[in-house]
Amino acid sequence: MSVWEFFVWFFWFYIVISCISIFIRVIIDVFRDPELSGWAKALWLLFLVFLPFLGAFIYVIVRGRDMGRRGMTASREAEERIDDDIRSAATSTSAVSDIETAKRLLDSGAVTPAEYDALKAKALRGTA
Repeated sequence: MSVWEFFVWFFWFYIVISCISIFIRVIIDVFRDPELSGWAKALWLLFLVFLPFLGAFIYVIVRGRDMGRRGMTASREAEERIDDDIRSAATSTSAVSDIETAKRLLDSGAVTPAEYDALKAKALRGTA
């Protein structure tokens, strides 16, 4: 195999991978779109199966702008969910750490044994 044959093979391999990527993105977008009815989704999928290149080009031309908006919305929602999970994990305290804190306060004399028992009960109630 010569160097030029390798470059030609590599070029066609790149084209095939790019086409598969485009088809997958279009199919995902067809299913992600809440505005399309079930029949419209089925027709787009049939169009993509039987005339893949033409179907993908027409879909991107006709619905490309909305396709980008849906992608940005989905990534924004995913980022917000991750941020909310991180915030909730960072701010949540466990009953064990609350009881440890109350025990340290009791040992230092900052709270009375009755207040310690109340703090301990409150921490245990929070986990149930």
